[in-house]
Parts: sequence; structure tokens; C-alpha cells
Amino acid sequence: MSRINRELHPLELVTVVAGLMSLTALAIDVMLPALPAMGADLGVSTENDRQLVIVAFVLGMGSGQLVFGPLSDRFGRRRVLVISLLLYTLFAVACAVPGSFEQLVLFRALQGVTAAGARVVALSLVRDLFEGASMARTMSWVMATFMAVPILAPNLGWLILQVSTWRAIFWALVVFGAVLLVWVGARLPETLSPERRRSIHPRALMEAYLEVVKNPTSRAYTIATGLAFGALFAFISSSEQIFRSFGHAERFPLYFAGVAGSMAVASMVNARLVGRLGMRRLSHGALTVFTGIQVVYCALYLSGVHDFAVFYTALALSFFVFSLIGANFNAMALQPLGHVAGTASAALGFASTTLSGSIGGFVARQYNGTPLPVALGFLCLGASSLAVVTLGTRAQSA
Repeated sequence: MSRINRELHPLELVTVVAGLMSLTALAIDVMLPALPAMGADLGVSTENDRQLVIVAFVLGMGSGQLVFGPLSDRFGRRRVLVISLLLYTLFAVACAVPGSFEQLVLFRALQGVTAAGARVVALSLVRDLFEGASMARTMSWVMATFMAVPILAPNLGWLILQVSTWRAIFWALVVFGAVLLVWVGARLPETLSPERRRSIHPRALMEAYLEVVKNPTSRAYTIATGLAFGALFAFISSSEQIFRSFGHAERFPLYFAGVAGSMAVASMVNARLVGRLGMRRLSHGALTVFTGIQVVYCALYLSGVHDFAVFYTALALSFFVFSLIGANFNAMALQPLGHVAGTASAALGFASTTLSGSIGGFVARQYNGTPLPVALGFLCLGASSLAVVTLGTRAQSA
């Protein structure tokens, strides 16, 4: 049953929650076409170093979940959201006018921390205002809107570069953040009543975090999620370079949109299949297929098959099945921790995002002008993730 404020139209809420969640994806994907221009303007001599613009944001985003989740439970959603949006907008301004590449990387990390606040609070808003079927229906609309961002963002970045410089992309993020800030300040009521607020005593938080670590199922799926998402971040960080190596720099936004589109379709397929097959069977099977695709592609590449069509087909298939993994792994990691769901979600998000950002950044930096290092990274990460969930869940059931 909905507890939504009568003055707040559900469509308005869905739009803004999707916007808040989109802050992270937009701030990553819109940058991709601009990485060469950033590197050239700020004197970055090594191409792979440009990837730090993405990696720093992801690592900051992981850390921010530990901060803003408990704060919003203690002080309320609205106040924490206003602060996170204000800081996000200010750091976007700082990213638009850095004095050096090192400063840009630092500001991107801080921007990632604050973007995590908007994402965490957005999910909490939905939990506060809706229950049961209403919550599921609202989240379905939010995710449908959110999935458009990875498809459109690189094209938006490319269009901005046609009329201005890479700095204008950050100014666009400033405008987006400011619009959300004004809306939240003017329209959003507080959704967490005083009696439902929780203490953020360090001991209580530490006990909840330790419970996440000690639970074998949660531990296994959190590590596996971090490894699997490492493949996603490795591709995102090096995607512009890879497509340029095939001679498709101009069409990069369109090809990237195609990959994102395959993930969006898979998300809808997942919603239909998970009820029939169950989360464990579906996600483990998808991870096995993901790893198998990498074996086949690496074998073809090493045997001399370097065609772009083969690469792109393998890539699209890989991320189609990938979308059958992530959401299910997250859900299974949280299942045993319902009594500390909010804190557990923050801890799991921190652990998996930090792990995936670190490993994905390392894999992406192995790029050598060919897609092979990233493909081998996909293979190793897929196999490692599969081993972790197989051994971890087997030990739990033994």
C-alpha cells in the first residue's frame, strides 16, 4: 500500500527517482567519447591513464554507499539527499575546471562518493513510500527509465563534443545535478518519520557489517558479484580505445548503445525467467555461458580470427547473459540478512563496487591495442566468479 504524499504525483516521483539513480550511470557513460580529448588537453601521455577518470568515480561510488546509507537512516532522506546533490554539483563544477589531470581524478572520486548518496537515498525513498506490489511496480518503471541512460549517454557526450569541449560535458552534469537539487528542495517531503530513524553508533554498524562478512552465502555472492562486475567496468573503462582500434571511433556511441540495449532486453527476460528457473539456477547458468563465450572468443582470436563482427557478437552476447547474473547475485547476497537489510545493502554495495572497480581498472589498464587482454580478463573473472559461488554455496549446503 502506498504511503505517498498526496501532493506528489506518482509519475513525478518515478521520474525523479530514476533521475537520482541515473546520476551514476550518466556520470560514467557520458564521459567515454571525451576521454581522448581530456587526455590531450591535460597532458596525459599514456592512453590507459585516461581510464582513471572512470575508475576513480567507481571507487568513490563504492565508498560513498557506506557513508550515505547509515546517514539517511539516522537523519532522514531529504536532508541527506540535498547535501549529496549539492556536493555532487559542486564537484562537477570542479571537474569542469581542473588545473591538472591529477586534480580531475581526485574530483571525480569525490563526485563518485556524492553520487552514491543520491542512488542510496533514491532506493530508500521507494522503500519508504511503497510496499508489496506497489513497490515492485514502481521499481519496474524506475528501472525501465534508468536503462535508457547507458544507451543514450555516450551519444549525448558525442553530441556535446561536436559543439564544444569536454569541459561542457561536466557543465551538463552541473545543470542536471542542480535541477534535481532544486526539485528535491522544493517538492520532496521527508519520507522517514522520526520514530523509524535508527542510531548510527559505530559499534552497531560494525556488528552489522561483521554479520555480512560472516555469512557464507552473502560473502560468496558479494565476492562473485565484485568479480563479475569487474568485467563490466573493465569494458567500460577501455571501450572507447577498443572500438577505436577497430576503426570505429566515430560510431562508438552507437555500438556502445547496442551493447547497453542487449543488457536492457536481458533485464526484461530475467524478470520472466527468474520465476520459472529460480535465481540460483538462472544466474549460475548465465555465468557458465558468459565464461564459455570468453573461451570461444579467445580461442578464435588466438587462431587468427580478428574480425570486428565476431568481437561485437561475442561482446553483445556476453553482456546479454551478464544481465542475468548481477541482479540475482545481489538479491541472493541480501536474502539471509533481512533483519539488517539497509546496513547490509550498504556494506555489500561497498564491497562489490570497490572490488569490481579495482579489478576492472587493473584489467582495463592491460589494454595493448587489441581486445585480447580484456577478453582474457573476462575469462579469468568469469571463471573465478563461478568458482567462488560454486564452492561457497556448496560449503554452505554441506
